Amino acid sequence: MKDLDGTATALERIAAALERISPPAEPTPDFDAAEAFVWHVDPDRLEPVAEVNRIPFDLLLGIDRARDTLLANTLQFARGLPANNALLWGARGMGKSSLVKAVQAEARARLGADGRHLKIVEVQREDLPSVGRLLRHLRAAPARFLLFCDDLSFSHDDQHYKSLKAVLDGGIEGRPENVLFYATSNRRHLMPRDMIENERSSAISPSEATEEKVSLSDRFGLWLGFHPCSQDEFLAMIDGYCAAWDLRIEPARLRAEAIEWAATRGARSGRVAWQFFCDLAGREGLKLSAPG
Repeated sequence: MKDLDGTATALERIAAALERISPPAEPTPDFDAAEAFVWHVDPDRLEPVAEVNRIPFDLLLGIDRARDTLLANTLQFARGLPANNALLWGARGMGKSSLVKAVQAEARARLGADGRHLKIVEVQREDLPSVGRLLRHLRAAPARFLLFCDDLSFSHDDQHYKSLKAVLDGGIEGRPENVLFYATSNRRHLMPRDMIENERSSAISPSEATEEKVSLSDRFGLWLGFHPCSQDEFLAMIDGYCAAWDLRIEPARLRAEAIEWAATRGARSGRVAWQFFCDLAGREGLKLSAPG
């Protein structure tokens, strides 16, 4: 009995010591204090974002169909109507993550006072295993949340995709009614094509080898594809930036410099258009504050 009492006492001391040295979880923030938050772990906390880094909705050109579809879906959700989780996939630099952030701001603006409850929470791919704990925070909150994961993809030994099912399917509790999941990826099936083909060719049951991972993308109700833009679309993006910041430059010079910039980069995309405009604005002595 003495040995048992001694063991119990020692365990109590160890537990007390661990409790003292482990940092306490920060309290859930005031959701009225900000429109955007970033989820962190160790300890779990939702950190408010004072100012979201985003491009105005009207400046997202060349992706009209995806832009309008995602906005309509977001407005439905913000109004408490049925809406779908969305996967934005395709060409890099074509505004996938910019669209998610811009759509949230546009929906809030269109709904006025009723849109103030629409928040966005960014979660990193490596923190997906903690998403169950995050959902417990959000489920009880008096707001509606777009849960956003940028550049989502999985390798052959990556088990993070299993945690994502808590958001997409919700398990026995179901996905919280006030949470919607938006993800961006360069891959439509969230995993490399060569890995899919390799697993299918080497597995004992080829049709089952990749079923669990590939079918994850099927759980998104909306698939929005992004493709490389044409030269006309690329130039239209730059014209839109020039108009928004009132940068006046001779059209022939603007066109020639923009085409040369794209040629040196070996690509045309929204990101390349913005990079060119930043360079041009700097050379012209224009500071890029919020567009007026």
